[in-house]
Amino acid sequence: MNDDTDDVGALWFAAMQAGDFEAAWRQTDRIELPRRAAQARREFVRQPHHLMWDGTPFDGRRVIVRCNHGLGDTLQFIRFVPWIVRRARRVTTLVQPHLLRLLSAHAPFGNVVNGWTDEPPPAHDVEIEIMELAYAFRCTTATLPPPPYLPIANATAAKATLPQLDRRAALRAGVLWAASDWDTTRSMPLAALAPLADVRDVAFYSLQQGRQREEWREAPFVLAPLSRHTADIEVAAAAILEFDLVITVDAMLAHLAGGLGRPVWLLLQQECDWRWMRDRPDSPWYPDMRIFRQPRQGDWPAVGRAVADALVRSAADRLSRLRDRPSS
Repeated sequence: MNDDTDDVGALWFAAMQAGDFEAAWRQTDRIELPRRAAQARREFVRQPHHLMWDGTPFDGRRVIVRCNHGLGDTLQFIRFVPWIVRRARRVTTLVQPHLLRLLSAHAPFGNVVNGWTDEPPPAHDVEIEIMELAYAFRCTTATLPPPPYLPIANATAAKATLPQLDRRAALRAGVLWAASDWDTTRSMPLAALAPLADVRDVAFYSLQQGRQREEWREAPFVLAPLSRHTADIEVAAAAILEFDLVITVDAMLAHLAGGLGRPVWLLLQQECDWRWMRDRPDSPWYPDMRIFRQPRQGDWPAVGRAVADALVRSAADRLSRLRDRPSS
């Protein structure tokens, strides 16, 4: 990229971290509007930093939505697809195969198909990558489509494959401590969650996948292994609907829980991704999310202590409400 593109990228990143989406879209315009003008003059060669969408309106057209990034990105941004479905003649959403069973047959998302095949896409007039939708609709923090927007019925259908959870605990919490190997700085050592051993009346369940899946055996607190049941995303979604809380690092699971409208505690490194903004304990993307940030880069033990302290209060509040509930 040239210096101008680097400058746009830095300003865009700073705007998104500040939660000023409108300022971020103006930076995107600096690249995209000249590109579209050149394309209209047939003087354009698309570069990797250009958007897939060329600005063509969606109204009355055949639209393809591609999901070319991570699973979490798809789950976060698929909330915008119903806005296209209401305008377009036909919408085909090409998702990753891991998400197909969770998202298929859900009318607000159009025709959801496996987009990671060698099959040619259906005929279309407009093409857009799913993470470009917020820009296409000039979305702000005030106009984000709220959860739940993921198909709860599809998740509920997978509930039968889950074992019975502990009903005696005040709270049931799913836990994930390691993100994918794509960015290991998002992962925390399970030992940093040792303060959870002092939390009473909370049952913890491991949702961990990948090479850390068996680490639950060495957990410094009681952690029931649920991972072998929740390798499929729709089953993980069914488990999330059974939990009172999901505790997770910055990984796909955060977006799955958030998109289902479930309470989620997000454990973040200090130098985190732009979507979580700066210094906030919450997120406009997921109103039921609470964020625990490292006070210093790499200080996961401080995050573990903060989570344990908050859980003690949450469990006590839950028990108090249960005691005060009128008997039938």
